[in-house]
Amino acid sequence: MKKILTGAVAAIALVGVASPAAAQTNQLHYASPGPIPYTITNPGFFGTLAGELGVALQVGTRYTATADAPSDSETATPTVNVAFNLSGTVNKDCSFYAGNTASATNINFGVIGVRTGNNENVNDAFEMVGPAVANVETLTAGCNFNNEVKIAKNDPNGLVNQTASGYDTLQFQNNIPYAVTAAWTGVAVGAVTTGTGQSLTVASNDSDGLGSLQQGAWRSAMTIDFTAPAVTSKGLVAGNYTGTTTLTLQAL
Repeated sequence: MKKILTGAVAAIALVGVASPAAAQTNQLHYASPGPIPYTITNPGFFGTLAGELGVALQVGTRYTATADAPSDSETATPTVNVAFNLSGTVNKDCSFYAGNTASATNINFGVIGVRTGNNENVNDAFEMVGPAVANVETLTAGCNFNNEVKIAKNDPNGLVNQTASGYDTLQFQNNIPYAVTAAWTGVAVGAVTTGTGQSLTVASNDSDGLGSLQQGAWRSAMTIDFTAPAVTSKGLVAGNYTGTTTLTLQAL
């Protein structure tokens, strides 16, 4: 029996595809030159019976080619997006440089001058000669979050002579009212904008000696001015006049 591929050359090409699934090879072919010539390609059930009968009777031939390989372990993804979520925490903080020692915040006016001349008119005697002023400046102040700036006097009456006793209340007083003004560069609470000049004042006649202003995050120099207007309506009782003003920067 002659071979069907007499005088021909068969070249086998092996192909693999690492991409979307391709059909795997499964070929079945029958052929016979006679006595009844036929070719059958990928037959069904009855075609296979006919082809196998030709092979059994040695009047036909058969060609098969099968190939198989396991598929991807899971669905292939030509594009992969990986989102990295970065996170960290910045603690809320407020800062105010107030010198290197506790004594740096002790503000002493020294002698608060009163009219002591024996030639003063009685209506002027023992009244303040002029206003008492003090100024504090720090180059480092601020908060890194929405915050509140507060000013609180320990006594709304201002500087008070705690030891004064025995005086005519129509002619003398034992307190010196004073105003406090803090100034810095900042923004309104919740605002995202360029900083501008901000200030908070507690007046000398403020009834409770308290004041506050909410701000967004800010950092700048800060000045604090203390001004005690001259008391000219009454004389001052001699003694030590003291008062405390507390500045608070508090993150909200």
